[in-house]
Amino acid sequence: MRKRKVGIITLSDGREFVHNELLRMNKKFQDRLKKALEDTGEVEVISASDIVWKPSLAKKAGKELMRAEVEVTIFNYAIWCWPHLTVIASLYAPGPYLAYGQINPEYPGMVAFLAAAGALEQVGIIPQRVWGEPEDRLVISKVMKFIRAASAINRLKGERYGMFGGRPMGMYTTVANSDQWMREFGIDVEQIDQYELVMRAEKVPSERKEKARQWLEKMVKEVRYDGKQLTPEILEKQIAIYYAARELIDEYELDFVGFKGQPEMTAHYATMDIAEAFLNDPYDWDGPKEPIITATETDMDGALTMEIFKHISQKPVLFADVRHYFKKENLLDLCNSGQHGTYFAGASMEPEENLKNVILYPENFYFPAGGAAVRHIAAPGRVTLARLARVKDKYIMSIVPGEIVDLPEKKAEELARKVQEEWPHAYVRIDTSMDDFLSYYPCNHIHGVYGEYVDELIHFCKLKNIEYRLLGKARNK
Repeated sequence: MRKRKVGIITLSDGREFVHNELLRMNKKFQDRLKKALEDTGEVEVISASDIVWKPSLAKKAGKELMRAEVEVTIFNYAIWCWPHLTVIASLYAPGPYLAYGQINPEYPGMVAFLAAAGALEQVGIIPQRVWGEPEDRLVISKVMKFIRAASAINRLKGERYGMFGGRPMGMYTTVANSDQWMREFGIDVEQIDQYELVMRAEKVPSERKEKARQWLEKMVKEVRYDGKQLTPEILEKQIAIYYAARELIDEYELDFVGFKGQPEMTAHYATMDIAEAFLNDPYDWDGPKEPIITATETDMDGALTMEIFKHISQKPVLFADVRHYFKKENLLDLCNSGQHGTYFAGASMEPEENLKNVILYPENFYFPAGGAAVRHIAAPGRVTLARLARVKDKYIMSIVPGEIVDLPEKKAEELARKVQEEWPHAYVRIDTSMDDFLSYYPCNHIHGVYGEYVDELIHFCKLKNIEYRLLGKARNK
């Protein structure tokens, strides 16, 4: 896990004698905030070398954080400070910004906190505001929710999305404007023909493919070879596509990707399921790795939603179709052929814990080229689901909290057979009515992670001036 770089600038009184008198106390307040952030395990703190009490130090502090490439700047207030110092520092220190007010009743820290936040807003900078003791779990939780969202915005900047193939099967919702992505998120789009995958897959050494196939056969619960749609040779083709994708991702310096898949690859070569699942996983047959966000059907806004989730949560991310609603059970079946990383079979970072629940099924008649479908039932747990979509070129995020439920095995299999037995399933009870969901949810694809991240997504939307719809209620962590 790459820690989030957070800068702290602590402000002070502009009168040197007051600053010096209160310096030790002010520094202790900064140290308490730094320790609370570091104790989360998520944050690397970079504190400015000086407590800021004059303009030259405000410039110096901001430039230090700029050179350190922090992803969020916290302005820290425990005593009265002169508000213009915060404004000057903000000219250099990287945003987004959080104004943090400490509890210090003997000194007018709240006055400083409000005066500085107001000064920033007056010049067009809107900081997030948090007030309280850093040792208070709820207070530091508010700070961390903002940090996760703010750092995600900075981590998107300069990333590259690899689009393998064009629009699939007439889906308007899978295609976005690359100019808009660069303008709004700082993301570059590279378009690559799927034939590159085929050409490079054919060159993967047979020993690499065989070793990976044997690992899969050993690790998963079962490989259901049928001699037609799924054979060892076809499975090795799918493995070769994975290696080809990894090679292209490295060569083009891609951060996240999407594959068209249908109908060309699924009709004439092999399905993309193995590649898509294991790219999204935190491991493969060669060992641990960082998940590489991968969307099927070259779903650009789906991939972008997933990448936002990844940066906010630092967890593997789900991609699925909103396939069916079981009214009697009040469950949505989230089901698609490839993008359920095997991580969701056990919610573990250890492959053996997940893969023991995975069966490689032969693909059905929709995919005549054949291949393995990576089939499992998603492990139970609270989830946050969401989707970025556009209405007349303006982004709106739909946020759907819910829970993947733990069904008895017999019931889970019964429901799977009614829908698509060979594909993975996540049975979700969402925190809203199906009428509201079907009235407002913007497309057929959905994405999400285990845990409660509604507040982080709302912060992200506010920082990016994106409208959001919350379909359901957020729960406090």
